[in-house]
Amino acid sequence: MTFCCAVVTFPGSNCDRDMAVALEKVSGTAPLRVWHGDADLPEGLDFIALPGGFSYGDYLRCGAIASRSPIMRAVVEAANRGVPVLGVCNGFQVLTESGLLPGALLRNSVIRFVCRDVKLRVENAQSLFTSGYEAGQEILIPVAHHDGNYFADEATLDRLEGEGRVAFRYAEDVNGSSRQIAGVLNGAGNVLGMMPHPERAIEATHGGTDGRALFESAMKALVGA
Repeated sequence: MTFCCAVVTFPGSNCDRDMAVALEKVSGTAPLRVWHGDADLPEGLDFIALPGGFSYGDYLRCGAIASRSPIMRAVVEAANRGVPVLGVCNGFQVLTESGLLPGALLRNSVIRFVCRDVKLRVENAQSLFTSGYEAGQEILIPVAHHDGNYFADEATLDRLEGEGRVAFRYAEDVNGSSRQIAGVLNGAGNVLGMMPHPERAIEATHGGTDGRALFESAMKALVGA
């Protein structure tokens, strides 16, 4: 059974090709490419990815304009039906702006662009995105963002923690994120937003393979590969 996935491209996306290459290398099938102005998603999708970049130049707020693109109505509908959606970096910002995930991504507390490998701790190893990891495992994944400071009110943070919806946590303070949260899940567990870039950590020649298990986990959960 093939793994049918799609990568959405917005004006200003610059990691859509990285995401597409990662998905193809792991699944063996090239993902479909979807433009922000499309009104509908292809039929039969197993997985949707919103990549990193600077959609619409990050005007207003990062991800704010992209969240109102025509394609996002279809993405929200698909997510609400249970289709898995992964948002990385700018994709995470789009997910919060579209209401699929709680919280917001603010300017980094260090007030500069952070671009380096960082250690993450896997907090939830039971989701369809993270089952290939062990709880508490430390992995090395690159970050590249200026507005990755995850913020939510204390009640929301407590709910995320209590429901096991914190997927990844920074092992150090990278950008000022509340409780050093690097990635969160929605209540149903089929939407993951994270600032670090797992698609940049799937080949040893690129510095590491710790991101590969995320894509393999999703593929195994969805098609039993």
